[in-house]
This record gives sequence, C-alpha cells and structure tokens, in this order.
Amino acid sequence: MSHAFYIYGAYGVTGLIVLALIGWVWLDGRARAQELQRLEAAGIRRRSAQPKDGAAA
Repeated sequence: MSHAFYIYGAYGVTGLIVLALIGWVWLDGRARAQELQRLEAAGIRRRSAQPKDGAAA
C-alpha cells in the first residue's frame, strides 16, 4: 500500500465531516427560523423589535 491511500482517506473523512457540519447548521437554522415564526405568531416579540406604534422603548 502507498501513502496515497491514507491521504485520500483522510481527505474523504474530513470532507464527510465538513458536509455533515454544513448540513447540521443548515437544518438547525431552518428549525430556529420556524421556532421564531411560531413565537411571533403567538404574540411573543423580540426585545430588539420596534413596537408596532413606532414609539421608542
């Protein structure tokens, strides 16, 4: 066996881990966006959001 097998294997495993992390972050971002939509639909607003009447807090 050559060293190339181990090098390509390491790149392959690293690539899979990076893809898994990207997928995890993407799915988690979608879940958080859905959670925010549910909270806002329930009337819970973010502290940073401006009041509807435009008055400063």
